[in-house]
Amino acid sequence: MEGGTSPFAITWQRVQLARHPKRPHTLDYVERLITGFSEIHGDRAYGDDAAIVAGMGFFHEEPVMLLGHQKGRDTKQKLIRNFGMPKPEGYRKALRCMQMASKFKRPILALLDTPGAYPGIDAEERGQAEAIAVSLREMTRLQSPVVSVVIGEGGSGGALAMGVANIVLMMENAIYSVISPESCAAIIWRDAGKAELAANALRLTARDMLELGLVDGIVPEPNGGAQNNWDESAVSLGKSLKASLDRLAGMTPKELVDHRYEKFRKIGSFFEG
Repeated sequence: MEGGTSPFAITWQRVQLARHPKRPHTLDYVERLITGFSEIHGDRAYGDDAAIVAGMGFFHEEPVMLLGHQKGRDTKQKLIRNFGMPKPEGYRKALRCMQMASKFKRPILALLDTPGAYPGIDAEERGQAEAIAVSLREMTRLQSPVVSVVIGEGGSGGALAMGVANIVLMMENAIYSVISPESCAAIIWRDAGKAELAANALRLTARDMLELGLVDGIVPEPNGGAQNNWDESAVSLGKSLKASLDRLAGMTPKELVDHRYEKFRKIGSFFEG
């Protein structure tokens, strides 16, 4: 416990912070960390998806490809961005950009912040599951350094579709889970009101993920959460991204692919004496 607060309450507080309406989103970090950002649109098959932004720019004067989920702020933007829930064309756009970066050996930075992939009929008709599956497969083959960071909500396959990276990080108050606490509670207890209990059982916080070996590091946030100081949050994230890219800088394309493959092969493998 921290300060006399129960573990259940602490976990739920982090869930609330990960969803805070004033928490910085991908474009807020782009504005502070990336220079000369040039956004890329469209999947060359159906259309563009504003729930995912992607483009080229410079990070510490080095060319990179940055992509991430974008939720929107006011009602109009939230509708345009579909509340940060991508459709198949969003994942295909992201993969197109990642493969472009791989071709020219440019580092790839992915910022994850979504409740999950959009579950609507139109998304299913256009192959939502297939788009995510292909992204998972193709990310294992990218010949560039890949660093993914969960900056807010890491919701299920909607986040994992851009999370097959050499190094996976989480912001201190971010969450990463196969299902939302509300949906989990509705399935297990037939009561979405038990979301706080479900959140604790899911072990979805950054500290939990690090202990389980599912992420490689935690990015510190300002006191009270990233929403309290966007600039400080960006500085902290920038330092972690730079350190991660420096770790991967000396690896050959084959070593990067092998490293990513071995990393994810080990996940979920447990042995007891």
